[in-house]
Formats: sequence, structure tokens, C-alpha cells
Amino acid sequence: MKRILIVDDHPIVRRGLADLVNGEPDFEVCGQAADANEAIECVRLERPDVIICDLTLNGTHGLDLIKRLRSSDPDIKVLVSSMHDELVYAERVLKAGGMGYINKQETVDKLIDAIHAVLAGNVFLSDKMTERLLRRRVGNASDVGDSPVDALTDRELEVFRLFGEGQTTKQVADYLKLSVKTIESHRENIKGKLGLANATELTRRAVEYVLNEQS
Repeated sequence: MKRILIVDDHPIVRRGLADLVNGEPDFEVCGQAADANEAIECVRLERPDVIICDLTLNGTHGLDLIKRLRSSDPDIKVLVSSMHDELVYAERVLKAGGMGYINKQETVDKLIDAIHAVLAGNVFLSDKMTERLLRRRVGNASDVGDSPVDALTDRELEVFRLFGEGQTTKQVADYLKLSVKTIESHRENIKGKLGLANATELTRRAVEYVLNEQS
């Protein structure tokens, strides 16, 4: 029996995932966590075979959690399940140490396939994302799927997305447990990398980005 830990800040999502996983004869949910600290404690106590983790967690980005988990256990297996754009985040997940990415809109069968793949030590991505990474590997840098947003660091991308959700600089700072000055520095870096002249342009671009993710 393979043990699965679910990390998501939405109780209904955790419950739904747990029911799906427990419905499989060779899986059992060994724990659930709503944030990074709970996840780290659950990993310490339960030693799961696979962690299913969302990207958006209270106070911590999922990418940061993956890095923390991998620093303490390089063999830990993490599958990200998220609503965010795979073309933007999947490669970042792999670089952070995750082993797979599946969109929450995928079917139950696809989720089970993803868990089995990660358990076997394989990377799981959509066919579209796999093709994109293969094109990059053979030297096609002009991949049409590339976006200027790819130039942002993981933290800058999280700040950018939060601005797109309508949060103020102070709200972003409070959510990420960072200083306002740090968020302002990230904002300036984002403007420079995306070629934006002012805060209004940044907000407009960020809102468009979030809306595109949700469409």
C-alpha cells in the first residue's frame, strides 16, 4: 500500500482528493496539510511515498515548499496538482525538485496515472508540455509557447500573480510574510523584465495574465 500526503489550502479540495486516492486499492492517504509547516511536520511523522501539492498555499508558494522538502530529503517525490498554467509553472516545478505537474481540470484516471508515474520514479507532464521541453532540448529557443513571464523568478512570478488578483503591495507583503520594501523591489524587477513603464501597466498586464490562466 502506497502512502499519499495531500497538501492544499482548500479543505474541500483536500477531502475530494482524499476520497479519490483512498478509492484506489493500492493507495491510502496518510495525512493532509493546509500549509507548508503542516506539510513538513506530516512528512516527518508519516514518511509518505508521494506528496500531492498545490502551488498556492497560505503564506508559502508550493515551489518554496518543494525546495525545502528536497533539501531535507533528496529522494522525496512531489506531484503538483494546480489550476495554474502548466506552460508557465511545470518547468519551474521540475527545477525546484518536483516530479510531475497535473492540472486540476484533468480526469481522475489521469491523476491516478500521474501518481503511478511519480511512484515509479518517472516525470509526469502533459503531452503538450513534454513536447515543448523536447523542442528546447534540441535547441529550438524560439518556441512559440515561450512567454516574457518566463524571465521572472519564482518569487517575482508569485508577486506578479497576486497583483493580478487585485492585491495591493501591502496585502502581497502580508500574504507572503515579506516587507513592503521587498515587494516594491520585486515590482521594479518585474517592470524591468516585462518592459513595463509604470505600476498601472504592471497591474493591467498582471490582471490579463490571471484572467488568461482562468480561461
